[in-house]
Amino acid sequence: MALREFSIRVPATSANIGPGFDVVGLSLSLYLELDVSYPLDPPSEYAHPVLSYTGEGADEVPLDAYKNLTTRVALYLLRCHAVPRFPSHLTIRVRNAIPFGRGLGSSGAAVVAGTLLGDALASLRLPQTRLLDFALMVERHPDNVTAALVGGFVGSYLAELAPADAAAASVPLSEVLPEYPPDASAEWGLHPPPPPRGIGHFVRFNWAPAVRALAIVPRFELSTALARAVLPTHYSRADLVFNMQRLAVLTTALGQTPPDAGLIYEAMKDRVHQPYRKGLIPGLPEVTSAITPATHPGLLGICLSGAGPTILALATHNFDAIAEDARAIFKRFDVEVDWQVLDIAGGSAVSEAAA
Repeated sequence: MALREFSIRVPATSANIGPGFDVVGLSLSLYLELDVSYPLDPPSEYAHPVLSYTGEGADEVPLDAYKNLTTRVALYLLRCHAVPRFPSHLTIRVRNAIPFGRGLGSSGAAVVAGTLLGDALASLRLPQTRLLDFALMVERHPDNVTAALVGGFVGSYLAELAPADAAAASVPLSEVLPEYPPDASAEWGLHPPPPPRGIGHFVRFNWAPAVRALAIVPRFELSTALARAVLPTHYSRADLVFNMQRLAVLTTALGQTPPDAGLIYEAMKDRVHQPYRKGLIPGLPEVTSAITPATHPGLLGICLSGAGPTILALATHNFDAIAEDARAIFKRFDVEVDWQVLDIAGGSAVSEAAA
């Protein structure tokens, strides 16, 4: 039986990078990978997709295609293009190295994988900007999904849409990705709201080749919803100016060779989200204040990765010493950590198997 086979690879991401709250993202060399196959001439009786999953989150992820986030996103994209269902006898094998609930973009990677899966299954070949529209209908903040899709060090924003498009882009997630009831018929949920065009815009910044990322990952999950709930609804002008000044410097400084540790360390400071989240992550203030370029040569800057609890240290060398000293500080607060040195990754990719 002739099969179509292809694979999808989506990188992890770190958002915010100090002062860039909801603005910048960085793709990292941990991956969510899918191996996909289905018969080109299937048996006449339709068979629902079969999913398998290994790696991070394997005990948590639903294997029902109508409950799994990645396949639900794929079905959303398919149905927005008048393709009512998955190919018959579809098999998806997932391997995931991105920890859940750690501030490394696991949900954003799942959403981007779903958009690429839907696009590939229907052979749509949508442009990258349109794929981003679909991802943003599900993951409403652009920093993680944009970095996962395009790769590198990325700045992004949501466009100011015309009133009709703004209303379409803000429909409840329950309408975009409905919860399929057990008795759902083949006609159920066939016409979801398509995204407007041009929801998100982005630019890739330069990145100095010598700079790598050290992810120090505490062994507990922190939900993004909880991490957002502790943030204030209003900020002082002084705090906003503090962040904007540093972000303007940081986006250029990280692309310069040789990197300037003093400049980058100060530019990675933040007053918008980290001060409010320190109570959720025991040891966070102590780690970020004790580990500096003066105490640890090679370090450029240190910050919370996304909503946390992962700490992201950007450095050129001395990774072991930085990580082990952070581990020792966290241990004083009864927090165990793992750590990895990661490269800055390219964007997501779909690869067709050779015929």
